[in-house]
Amino acid sequence: MEIGITSFVETKPDVKTGEVMSHAQRLREVVEEIVLADRVGLDVFGVGEHHRKDYAASSPAVVLSAAAAQTKRIRLTSAVTVLSSVDPVRVFQDFATLDGISNGRAEIMAGRGSFVESFPLFGYDLNDYEELFEEHLELLLKIRESEKVTWKGGHRPAINNLGVYPRPIQNPLPIWVGSGGNQESAIRAGLLGLPLMLAIIGGNPMQFEPLVQLYKKAAAHAGHDESRLKVGSHSIGFIAENTETAADTFFPSTQAGMNKLGRERGWAHYDRASFDAARSFEGALYVGDPETVAQKIIHLRKNVGITRFMMYVPLSTMPHDQVMRAIELLGTEVAPRVREEITKWEAEMEGKQ
Repeated sequence: MEIGITSFVETKPDVKTGEVMSHAQRLREVVEEIVLADRVGLDVFGVGEHHRKDYAASSPAVVLSAAAAQTKRIRLTSAVTVLSSVDPVRVFQDFATLDGISNGRAEIMAGRGSFVESFPLFGYDLNDYEELFEEHLELLLKIRESEKVTWKGGHRPAINNLGVYPRPIQNPLPIWVGSGGNQESAIRAGLLGLPLMLAIIGGNPMQFEPLVQLYKKAAAHAGHDESRLKVGSHSIGFIAENTETAADTFFPSTQAGMNKLGRERGWAHYDRASFDAARSFEGALYVGDPETVAQKIIHLRKNVGITRFMMYVPLSTMPHDQVMRAIELLGTEVAPRVREEITKWEAEMEGKQ
């Protein structure tokens, strides 16, 4: 059971002061967060790609490389790389470079992204949304498979027996598929035998169990070893010394962030009742003291089959010291509880087989 952090490196206005942090400051802060996550024993840190004014990380590989030289153990991944609107050759080169700098700790999480600003920015047609992702993923896997590449598609110039360098330390370089929870993504990841990362950010997380089973069924159909499959959850959360403090601290920025997105996408107003319902034991918010959060993660592992849990924190903008404390508690208090319980549970399950 791997436990880590996801960050989109947001720079939205502070809910109390209205001040907006510079991109430069937030980028330096997230590097500090990655270094701390490594020090407290977390397994993985993911940085998301966005191309909007209120997000600072348009190039996750560069951000992760800055942290790679200051960390020793933690795995470093995009979360996600918007693969439809970027050249797969450059993606592979960037993350192979990160892999070398980090001595074999890089991963790519390929996804479509929930925003579309990158399409006009890089000259891609949004009407080709699905085709681009499938084609670019095919090429990315081809590059991973072989140093010299011969490939032809419909949206990118062909490659005729050309080398792609540098080559990563890891062989193969891990590539995950990020999904918002649709069946097509789960089936595609399963057929390819790729790890699947699910954005479980609303509703009851137990509703994702059939999707995980569909993913495993597709993988088995394609001849992949089900026991080697990995399934992750990207879930919003926050930890403090006690649950009341965690909820009261996390709600203002969460409400601001949710309602900003809600105005863009036509969602209902997000209020405290919505927040409190989501942080119940069956809800999708992992907010509380270390024991509360640990038990929710254990529940997710046992009932949905998640093997990697990534807590998205902060949502919107929060004081850096609060974010750092939440990361510290996840690594020193939550993760040991989860690992111990899951190790015992897995041993029990093996004994019953």
